[in-house]
Amino acid sequence: MEMKRIFRLGIPVLVVVTASAIAPAQPPAPKEPPPPTVDARGPVVLDWTPPALGQLSALAAVKNSFTLDRTMLTAAASLMPDTDEPTRQAINRIDGVSVHLLRFGQSGVPDEGAVNSIRDAYHLRGWKHVVTTTGNGGPVHDGTTDVWVVMDGVNVRGAVVLAETPKSLTLVTVAGNLSPVDLLHLRGHFGIPRFDGDELQNQSRREPPDPTLKPRPTD
Repeated sequence: MEMKRIFRLGIPVLVVVTASAIAPAQPPAPKEPPPPTVDARGPVVLDWTPPALGQLSALAAVKNSFTLDRTMLTAAASLMPDTDEPTRQAINRIDGVSVHLLRFGQSGVPDEGAVNSIRDAYHLRGWKHVVTTTGNGGPVHDGTTDVWVVMDGVNVRGAVVLAETPKSLTLVTVAGNLSPVDLLHLRGHFGIPRFDGDELQNQSRREPPDPTLKPRPTD
């Protein structure tokens, strides 16, 4: 039952100046090093998240994080109905999934700058940004979804989905060996929202259109 649920799922500084000498100015604090780049030939590190996510997590009213390994994903795939074989195959190509869910109070996301820092971190890390979609439909469905991928040729070695609504933030990292179409079949599972996949399908021009893909709901 638990698997089914998851599936649906400055200190002030005193400067003393004397009459005989003036203390030298303090050197500027070292800048935070840029996030390490991703090697498309190597595995994607599931437990790495931008520092700004931790800052927002400390301000969240409700937060939940979990990671699904290969064994748990195999169990999740077995729960898929026979009528959804493409999604089952996509799950079987995943090595792991990590999910971070943040829910904020009535005031909403407290620091939009921190959310933008998360987006910037994946750009600096070398991930390819392939999707930005916006939704309209009230406080739950309004928001922005961004998708980044690490490509190895035409294969997706890793993907990150960041979904922001006025009162929540969801960050999902997927590692495996998938096609862009496989990633589209994962929409609606493991916290991945149903984003528009037209741009992502363009990443796999060698593959014919997948007739099993369903259009993104408009509600």
